[in-house]
Amino acid sequence: YDPVAYFTQSKPVQGKGDITSVYKGASFQFSSADNKATFDANPEGFAPQYGGYCAYAVSKGGIATTDPAAWTVADGKLYLNYSKVVRGIWKQDIPGNVRKANANWPAVLA
Repeated sequence: YDPVAYFTQSKPVQGKGDITSVYKGASFQFSSADNKATFDANPEGFAPQYGGYCAYAVSKGGIATTDPAAWTVADGKLYLNYSKVVRGIWKQDIPGNVRKANANWPAVLA
């Protein structure tokens, strides 16, 4: 999915396999060349936090896959979650969960 679209269109938008960028070893797809250029100018500002793993899982010391529809932009950062139910739990204390996740990241990958 196009990470820039979460910010500009406020929804998940399928990226195209022929419009891609690589950032920190991860490949990102974009729905348009303009979104790719926006990302390339500031990848740190648009890439999902915690390598795209579930932000709530990272806050609990683990990792989990994510659902593109279970997303939140908070304080200018994109967070993905395992499901919309988990996103609801995550949103109950975003600042606290971010502090915990930041403390656990990237050690949870070991």
